[in-house]
Formats: sequence, C-alpha cells, structure tokens
Amino acid sequence: MKLAIITGASSGLGSEYAKIIDSKTFVDEIWLIARRKERLDELAATLTKRTRVFALDLTKVESFRTLRGELQNTPGVDVQWLIANAGFGKIGLTEELTLHDAAAMIDLNCRAAILTTQIALPYMKKDAHILEIASCAAFEPIPGLNVYAATKAFLLRYSQALGEELQPRKIKVTAVCPYWIKDTEFIRIAQKSAGGKRFKRLPRACKAESVALRSFYAAQMGKKICTPDLMSGLTRTVAALIPDELIMKLSKLFHKG
Repeated sequence: MKLAIITGASSGLGSEYAKIIDSKTFVDEIWLIARRKERLDELAATLTKRTRVFALDLTKVESFRTLRGELQNTPGVDVQWLIANAGFGKIGLTEELTLHDAAAMIDLNCRAAILTTQIALPYMKKDAHILEIASCAAFEPIPGLNVYAATKAFLLRYSQALGEELQPRKIKVTAVCPYWIKDTEFIRIAQKSAGGKRFKRLPRACKAESVALRSFYAAQMGKKICTPDLMSGLTRTVAALIPDELIMKLSKLFHKG
C-alpha cells in the first residue's frame, strides 16, 4: 500500500500539502496527523483518496509509539511521501519566553520531526520523498526570534545530512524554507507572547497554497533546499554574503520598521 504521512495537517500549510498529495500523486492512502481531530475530520472529508486521521500531540512520546505501532500493523506499507510539517514559533527575547513555550518549540520543531522521520524510514523505498518544513529563519540568527530560528537551523542541517545519508537508497530529502506565511495560524500564534509586538513589519508574506505547491514540485525535482518565495530566496542569498553580526542588526531594523 502506497502511503503519504503529513504531520501538522489540521490547518494552513499541512492541509494544503494534503490537498496536493490527494490530487497529484498515486498514493493509496493519506495519514493526517495533528492534535485537533475535528479539523482533521473536516479535511479528510474533502479528499478523494482513502484517509486515516490520527489525533496525536507530537510533543508527547506516546504519540510516536502509536505511529510506529500503526505502521507495524499495516501490511505491505510503502511510505512514498513524508511531510514533517508540525511546528510552531513564539516571538520574543529568550528571557521573555515561558519555559513551556521554549521547550515546546524544541520538542515540536526538532524532536518530533526527527522521530517521525526515523519511524517512517524503514517503510520507505527508492524514489520516496521526505519534506522537512523548516523556515528561512534557518539561514540567520534572529534576535527576538532566537529559539525558533535556532530550531529551524537545526532542522535544516539535519535535512541536509539526512539527504546525503539516504542517497544510496535513492530517497530524496528536501528542506522547505519559506518566509512568513500570512494565511495560516502561525503568525497569530507567534505574536501571542510577551514580545509579540517586536516584529511589526512582515512585508510580502506569502500564501500557504503557493508554498506547498512550489515545494512539492521542488521535492519531485530532487531539490535539497527549497526557498519557495521571493523573500526566502533573498534571505538565503543575503545570509550567504553578509556576516551574522550585520545580519542581526539589519533584522532588528527591518522588523521594527
């Protein structure tokens, strides 16, 4: 059975990936993973392919036992697409973040992506695709978004090395590094913190549908890093040319307006 697994599938970018996988691939079944079952059920009802819903909190270890058990108990499973999209961010200086928020960002953005990938890998074959959803924040240290940017830098490096490791198996790994996405819950959640007002300007924020579609095609083409919009591509280029000290100063000026 050809399978696609999508985490963080209940809204925004995750739901857009589900629609693309549903319409543009030949998988037999889609597994949608997120905390909010009602949202997953609503999404599943709009898809044409057979779909299973898993209401799992990926900050909890038992969720990964559930996922591994389901894969072990599914005969002939062949994971063709793994999209590790679960994640969140909070804006604010490090000392303004709660311990819960800091730990949750690390757990969801880093640990959950790695554990989901490791659980799926034994069921992946030649020409399978892994999309690790990072951010263009991965290219630079960002005061006021420090922990989030650091988790995405971690995920970018992980994805790059994983892709190299999996070359003998012909499994393609793509790190997706978009700019701010305006039609998801991410910005609203990120700004719900003590330092949420620090980022006043988010010009040229992109849309989830275009990010998902462009990164899907980039993955099919075997791209190792995808910057799917103008601002993420510009950020990647500038970060490669300018020292981090100057980048941090420019970042603060840019977002304060």
